[in-house]
Amino acid sequence: MNTKTLSMALLAVPLAMSLTACMVVVDGNKSSSAREQRQESWQAIEERNRRNIATLSHGQSAQTVLETMGEADFDENIRINETQYRVLYYRTQRVKADGMTTKDECTPIVFRDDELYGWGENQLKVLLSPAD
Repeated sequence: MNTKTLSMALLAVPLAMSLTACMVVVDGNKSSSAREQRQESWQAIEERNRRNIATLSHGQSAQTVLETMGEADFDENIRINETQYRVLYYRTQRVKADGMTTKDECTPIVFRDDELYGWGENQLKVLLSPAD
């Protein structure tokens, strides 16, 4: 074997070993695309959030609700007098097809001193309205 042939063989072996194959396995209920697996449709997100909100109970801890609901779209803290409120917003209804989630597309979940106080737009209005 001449030097040129030997050199080419020595280069070909590492090159061949560095080549890898990519295989996509499609399961009937699973997406074949990693991107599609990460992206859940807005309809599915809204449905899941509405379903999860229906299971909430007054007095639950914020941690328990977060375990049920997952990460909120918006998270706010409000202090009124000596009481601390936390408001988590979860997308539950589409208003405008713009690819953005806004608060008017969300249901607020209100905690008072880390306990579930209530949820829904009316609950938030009552909390934020000045006392008579």
